[in-house]
Amino acid sequence: MDEPRAFLTALFHAAIDAASPASRLAPFLPAPPKGRTIVVGAGKAAASMAAAVDAAWQGSLEGLVVTRYGHGAPTKRIEVVEAAHPVPDAAGEKAALRILERVNALTADDLVLCLMSGGGSALLAAPAQGLTLDDKRAVNRALLKCGADIAEMNCVRKHLSAIKGGRLALAAAPARVVGLVISDVPGDDLAIIASGPTVADPSTSAQALAILRRYAIDAPARVVAHLESPASETPKPGDPRFAFVSNVVVAAPQFSLRAAAAAARAVGATPVLLGDAIEGEAREVGKVFAGIARSAARHGEPARGPCVLLSGGETTVTVRGQGRGGRNSEFLLGLALALDGAPGIWALAGDTDGVDGSEDNAGAFVAPDTLKRAAALGLAPRKLLDDNDAYALFAALGDLVVTGPTLTNVNDFRAILIEATEAA
Repeated sequence: MDEPRAFLTALFHAAIDAASPASRLAPFLPAPPKGRTIVVGAGKAAASMAAAVDAAWQGSLEGLVVTRYGHGAPTKRIEVVEAAHPVPDAAGEKAALRILERVNALTADDLVLCLMSGGGSALLAAPAQGLTLDDKRAVNRALLKCGADIAEMNCVRKHLSAIKGGRLALAAAPARVVGLVISDVPGDDLAIIASGPTVADPSTSAQALAILRRYAIDAPARVVAHLESPASETPKPGDPRFAFVSNVVVAAPQFSLRAAAAAARAVGATPVLLGDAIEGEAREVGKVFAGIARSAARHGEPARGPCVLLSGGETTVTVRGQGRGGRNSEFLLGLALALDGAPGIWALAGDTDGVDGSEDNAGAFVAPDTLKRAAALGLAPRKLLDDNDAYALFAALGDLVVTGPTLTNVNDFRAILIEATEAA
């Protein structure tokens, strides 16, 4: 086995490579239609998905996708626009409105390829009638800070949108719509990924209002009034207008975990897959995983070392401090504190899109001496965690994981290496 840091880094890259649009998309492309083929899409992987379609598609092709700033990719026939994430901006609003224009006035002979990945919800910023971009931005900021999970956030977003929650597919009628989706949500729920622009929506406006109240979000009066109006309701499952719409997940967290598991086996480590849909407060999930890692080190359960605990999903962070750090960094700091220097246990956690929250790192790395080295630098890990400032600790230690944009997104990846088991 490689040195622990190199080993865990290799697993992370195996997971990312397994979700590459260049290898995943082509087998799912439909046959060309009699009429036009329009490509639209949004998300952190949207540009690389567009590039994959552009390279594989035989016949005429046109379209527009929107991705996060810095996540673009070269295409010949599909326009790529960059916009802000996770808080939407005017560029995202303009792109969303242009996408709606692109799919208008099509015929039954035409085909719309809709390329969606995580991040698409913030990037498709077309406010519902009567709302403004500032209204959406205010609600989005509050949702990001309060600890709401992705299903809750996207329930609210869908009911404040002119394009999400199935509305994009209906705008394209009577054209055939094929959604090709890279999943970044626990359970791979098509209605949640990018807020389901091509998927009938089972959530309701009443649920969206309840979420705002649950987290005591002081939404603009226009937002509350909109959610109380029947006009905010999304099209529901069973709506016959979705008869010509199909959606398929082309890459997902579980695919990537299996690839990492294969890479671990290849060098003699036993992989233990703990699930692709782990949710919860990041620091608390770190404590739980520390307990599992200690059990493997002491008792050989759920596996004897050398073994690696693999998981995916999306934790949350309730922001109470003023520091920097995404959910993966916060998970790792919670893990390190709970492990308290336990020997022979190493960990890496990162977002597969290359951006942990809104920082410049994908994640970070934890070693048995993480807390010891932090103390030597005069750092106070618990105080930093209280201030949501895990980034500062790992930056000072030189333990940030920096990949740059990976041009895919199957959410968080966590790998905990247990080198040996104490029990005979």
